[in-house]
Amino acid sequence: MTTPLPGTPRIRIPARARPGEVIEIRTLLDHPMETGLRHDNSPAPPRNMLARLEIRRDTTPIFAADLRNGTAANPFHVLWVRMETTATFTATWTDEHGRTAATSARVLVG
Repeated sequence: MTTPLPGTPRIRIPARARPGEVIEIRTLLDHPMETGLRHDNSPAPPRNMLARLEIRRDTTPIFAADLRNGTAANPFHVLWVRMETTATFTATWTDEHGRTAATSARVLVG
């Protein structure tokens, strides 16, 4: 078992949707995204970067992003999904050391 990734993972999603409605999913993770590089000769903190974000609808991946040095601290992602049936969405972030943070939310369709 790996150590959990520090930070608070968040997902904002409507609790209910009508069949065929397109909903907005917003994700956020508090994370410094520290590259470990400095150009002013000051001592740099150790590298601490997220490597991947994956969002699943129930068990099916619907979005994946490989994150790199240019990713902002506290990465915020937004996507839209058409709802036909009730589903649970899970956002999972993984850092370069294999630690993960995840959060999920359910949308009822009807």
